[in-house]
Amino acid sequence: MPITQTKPYEAKTYTLQLENFSAEQLEQHYKLYQGYVTQTNGLNDKLKELREAGKLGTPEYNELRRRFGFEYDGMRLHEYYFENLCSETKALPETGKLGSLLKEEFGSIADWEKDFRATGAMRGIGWAILYQDPLTGRLQNFWITDHEFGHPAGFTPILVMDVWEHAYCVDWKPTERPKYIDAFFKHINWDAVESRLK
Repeated sequence: MPITQTKPYEAKTYTLQLENFSAEQLEQHYKLYQGYVTQTNGLNDKLKELREAGKLGTPEYNELRRRFGFEYDGMRLHEYYFENLCSETKALPETGKLGSLLKEEFGSIADWEKDFRATGAMRGIGWAILYQDPLTGRLQNFWITDHEFGHPAGFTPILVMDVWEHAYCVDWKPTERPKYIDAFFKHINWDAVESRLK
């Protein structure tokens, strides 16, 4: 019986021009994102093929299933990342819903920002993500290693910052992550971030 194709994921197109990021840095990051989309589609096809061949639970199926979370989350987290950036420099409105929630949780927007920056500056590869707890509405900063480990169950990503070296090593040295974080903060699309609140 032939495999019926499910609709593949399509890489989104991003045309960001960020004053503090070179065109080469952005191009390399986009290519990496497109690779996650390709790998996610390839794994979907292979997993479907193994299911239809009755090979559920085989070592090959199990390893591909384990790998799927890495590729899929790599695709999705990059989409959140690129979509929470914009070419203009904007400040977070202190009186909006997001600003109010951050002040409620952290005492001030400045205190939240210090905590988020410190989370992103930690040693290691990963992601700094501001999440919202859907049950309480509370906001928390999290460090996520790789793409698939450490996500709080059911929480909504509000602001996503990629702190793998590929996000900044064309423009900055590996030891210059704080400079990258400064540049990232200059280009946050606060409207997109606030729209993710539940």
